[in-house]
Amino acid sequence: MKNSVSKFERIFIGLISVLSGIIILFLSINGPLVLNNILYKTPPTGIFQIQGQDLVNIILIAPLLVIGGLLLLLSKKNYKYFLILTPLTVIYYVLSYTIGCEWSSTIYKGNSEKYTYYFLFVLISAFLIMLYTLQDFKNQGMSFKRSKLTTYTIILGLFSFMFAMMWLKEVNQVILTGTTRAYKEAPTIFWLVRYFDLGFSIPLLLISTYLLWTRASNSLAMQMLSYGFFITMAASVNSMGIMMLIKKDPTASIAQLVVFLLLGVTVLLGYTFILRNRIKEEKI
Repeated sequence: MKNSVSKFERIFIGLISVLSGIIILFLSINGPLVLNNILYKTPPTGIFQIQGQDLVNIILIAPLLVIGGLLLLLSKKNYKYFLILTPLTVIYYVLSYTIGCEWSSTIYKGNSEKYTYYFLFVLISAFLIMLYTLQDFKNQGMSFKRSKLTTYTIILGLFSFMFAMMWLKEVNQVILTGTTRAYKEAPTIFWLVRYFDLGFSIPLLLISTYLLWTRASNSLAMQMLSYGFFITMAASVNSMGIMMLIKKDPTASIAQLVVFLLLGVTVLLGYTFILRNRIKEEKI
């Protein structure tokens, strides 16, 4: 009975992973980057960001889901290193495209609500993929040299601080003056991004680093989920920033893009640091 349940779960998660990848590819191709069939109720700044996200969806997120799903269907253990990169970023993507772009202003027209069930399927699938994949990282140990971990922690802490201060500066400006350029352009997505990053992304990054010091021997699942999110989101955010600069968006900031690029490099190094350690542990 246990084997039949495991087989069912493996096939089910594998299939929804592949289907999620195909749906995300479909949504991205039909978005403003390629066919422009999906019209989002958001100003030009938001459209430029969507184009940047859609590009990453096409070349990174969708392939990760399809490849990971196929590997799982074939009972390959390395499937988890593909699928674990996707769940939190997909959740962020769906919330941004649905809630974030649904502004009550009548200035912006759109038809994105017609694709609600596509987004809903992808959102639910992301939760299921996350729960299933995390179990395969449990009870897998890690150990680190204190000197290397100290260096990484200092670098990550510095750029996390810079990231937080960048967003807090804008939040405080809205509190004090009632607006900023980014807030004026798209208030809903302004708050969604700031709340998500300040209340979830940055704390998750710091907590995962703390766990490397206190529970490295049993925190691999948390590390892989966290760094999967940071790597894919860093790719998305930098793609958005570059797209905004290319389109000459007035809210584009080279300084912010530099911070995001440096943060992206930092988390990529952190992920490599953990992955190399895990490979060494498996060889022992």
